[in-house]
Amino acid sequence: MIVTTYSLDGAPDSNWLKSTEHACVWGSLQIDLPQPIDFKLVEPLLRSCHCSVRLHAGATESDVLDYLDAGATYAVLTPEQVGRMRAVPKERMACCLPSEKADDKPLPQGLPRLIILEFPADVPIGRSEVAKSCKDYAISDNCQVFVSGRPTSCAEAAKLVKAGYTVQMDGSLTAPDSEFSIASILNSLLKSDREDGLIPTVVVDESQVCLGLVYSSSKSLEEAIKKRRGIYQSRKRGLWYKGESSGDTQDLIQVDLDCDFDSLRFIVRQHGDGFCHLKRYGCFGSRSGIDSMVQILEARKKNAPAESYTKRLFNDKKLLQSKLLEEAKELAVAETPVDVAWEAADVLYFAMVKCVQTGVSLSDVEKMLEQRSRRVRRRKGDAKPGITGQLNSPVSPPSIVIDSVPASSPPAKTDEGEAAATAAPPAKESPASAAEPKTNTEQATTELTVHKNSDITAEKRQQLCCRPAVTDNDRLMKIVKPILEDVRTRGDAAVLELTEKFDRVTLQSPVMTVPPIEEIQLTTEVRDALEVAYGNVHRFHEAQLTAPMMVETCPGVRCSRFARPIQKVGLYVPGGSAILPSTALMLSIPARVAGCEEVILATPPRKDGTVSPEVLYVAAKSGIKFILLAGGAQAIAAMAYGTKSVPKVDKICGPGNAFVTLAKMLVQNDSTAMVSIDMPAGPSEVMVVADGTANPVFVAADLLSQAEHGPDSQVVLVAVDLSTEQLEAIQTQIASQLKALPRSEIASVALSKSFVLCVNDIPEALDFANQYAPEHLILNVTEAATCLDKVKNAGSVFVGPYSAESCGDYASGTNHTLPTYSYAKMYSGVNTATFQKQITSQELSAEGLMNIGPAVATLAAVEGLDAHRQAVLLRMDHIRQQQS
Repeated sequence: MIVTTYSLDGAPDSNWLKSTEHACVWGSLQIDLPQPIDFKLVEPLLRSCHCSVRLHAGATESDVLDYLDAGATYAVLTPEQVGRMRAVPKERMACCLPSEKADDKPLPQGLPRLIILEFPADVPIGRSEVAKSCKDYAISDNCQVFVSGRPTSCAEAAKLVKAGYTVQMDGSLTAPDSEFSIASILNSLLKSDREDGLIPTVVVDESQVCLGLVYSSSKSLEEAIKKRRGIYQSRKRGLWYKGESSGDTQDLIQVDLDCDFDSLRFIVRQHGDGFCHLKRYGCFGSRSGIDSMVQILEARKKNAPAESYTKRLFNDKKLLQSKLLEEAKELAVAETPVDVAWEAADVLYFAMVKCVQTGVSLSDVEKMLEQRSRRVRRRKGDAKPGITGQLNSPVSPPSIVIDSVPASSPPAKTDEGEAAATAAPPAKESPASAAEPKTNTEQATTELTVHKNSDITAEKRQQLCCRPAVTDNDRLMKIVKPILEDVRTRGDAAVLELTEKFDRVTLQSPVMTVPPIEEIQLTTEVRDALEVAYGNVHRFHEAQLTAPMMVETCPGVRCSRFARPIQKVGLYVPGGSAILPSTALMLSIPARVAGCEEVILATPPRKDGTVSPEVLYVAAKSGIKFILLAGGAQAIAAMAYGTKSVPKVDKICGPGNAFVTLAKMLVQNDSTAMVSIDMPAGPSEVMVVADGTANPVFVAADLLSQAEHGPDSQVVLVAVDLSTEQLEAIQTQIASQLKALPRSEIASVALSKSFVLCVNDIPEALDFANQYAPEHLILNVTEAATCLDKVKNAGSVFVGPYSAESCGDYASGTNHTLPTYSYAKMYSGVNTATFQKQITSQELSAEGLMNIGPAVATLAAVEGLDAHRQAVLLRMDHIRQQQS
């Protein structure tokens, strides 16, 4: 390519530095040092771009190492200087030779591969002169040859580059308005295969995130390099000065050519809302990873509420220092891959808070890492005194601090979106402490372990019914309890702060009003699908309503029972980045059918503070007026205890991850909350009972549909009298279908915790099913409907080969919020009665009291409750007096 050289004989001034700027746009820079100067004077320039140095004749090996360690890509030396270097790697040196060989002596042995042929400044050079010089020196084809001097023309310079040489010229020759300007050489190199002659141009930011695809022309390229801005060629409107009207301008950092010279890459610093006309950062979506986190932190530095956690981190120097030290210590002692990733994410978070606080960009950090990679001299690497001893002190419990979504992460019964919320990370979810609990990693697999029921003991059979352990309860308690207490005591302020911390969203209010349904924008396809699902689920749950019951237990004694809706209920719909209208359907419809007076739906907000239109549509259709924009334990606490903006509810329903589940169970046991819950939850699970008539494709698909929920899901195949070949066909289908799944890695981990149980007949299969008590039970057997009478424990049953579990998840009509982890032995899934309570009444006439009064008085006396006895006897005496 091109190397531009500048001579420096003292401290660089602003004019000198400014003259070097354009040289960094394409190619690299070489600083010629004819006399000794302190390397620290040019160290900032060495860090900022690809820059080499040509040292003076008296430079020592130590001088060379100083410049290389400071960031110089290589040092340009004479053959004599190269011969004196013992500690300098050959690949970090370039040997400079005069173009005219002075004698017939061969070149010294051991020269570096990078050779610079230096032609006199007044002798124009072309390919023939370069070829002759290479031949005279017998330069090997393995060498990289730089040609230093003045080419005969800009076109000749381009030909030299295409021939594989790097052209090196003085900065005065490559100035923006000169014959050999960077733009002129680039335009001479470029070729277009388009009729309009435009050059496809990929635009990326400083972290190599692709912003979009545009086009360049010779004029736009010249203008962009001259003004150091993002300037392109519109196919319809001529020169396009990016951001001129919108304010979303770009600083041009660097231009690169592809290997075929027919496309460009612009590296830019993007300002404003972003590159895309849709006000997104890039045309291919928003930022992600660390880059996204930095963007959020920069926004929070400006806009976060004064008392918010993030604002405190920026303003409280000691708090941030403490968090950095604490998280670094936790990372130091982490051992498992999951824990290391978890703690590393915490360290990165607080490190980037420090960077944003001090005005250091992610690009600055990357440049520093790149500079360090060029160091030649290595430090010994021992820890500082006292540090090693600190690792023996106990590590404090995890703090709730990183940007993730512990609370908002998916339910224990996880969904695609829910799992996404935790991966993250979550974004890792939130603080390293508040996302999914740490678990030991397990070997992923594509094949289920096979057990034969007749060969295993009753103890082993019971072990198979135990689900994989998924959480560290002590760790969960340390995370969830402080969140509940914080929301209970500080209300809205705590909810807003925790939402900012875990969901990366700064809100003005934790509650939003549901807009009118006609204002919610959905595609016709999605709207129609929701309508189908809504209708079926509503019909099934409406049919569950029961009429009041009246029984005359004996003459004059009439007893009744009647249902009344629970007045205030809270519905938890996991999500965040996920879209889970199905859960909103399964909770809001039975609440509406039951007639609950006040219903609030809680769901984590998306990154822009909004809720998905699909969930909004379901809420509006179900008559819900308000949505709590929070997830996880903080949402459960807000609904359980109530805040200024969030009404206290009487019951909380809905699936959630380990944090949500524990929060629900804790508030239910807190007498100050006075709230009940629908059921505890665990990871998603399915049991498929299949005989020889089952299609292996269907069986494998059903198993994988639950395995993809999360790594702690469990799937079980109960194989009824299957041959080895039939079982192998199912295993083969599992492996084949798994390859095509986007979440194959997650599913394969779940498969490692799953199994096949081979049984002889249907009764044996159903015995084990009742012992296991699965969330979903699929009966893919002959005459499956006849098996229903023998099913005692299951959340929901799917009967026959065409009853895919997915149908129950979305639109058949049954509810998909179901008990897991064997809770089907004592809990039902969510239904209309979940949102009702049953009230009984009794009405006694005088005849009725005289009929049962003696029995009541006798039993009260047996229990020693005389007031109970007198309440009846006094009435009976009154009746006798009236009758006499």
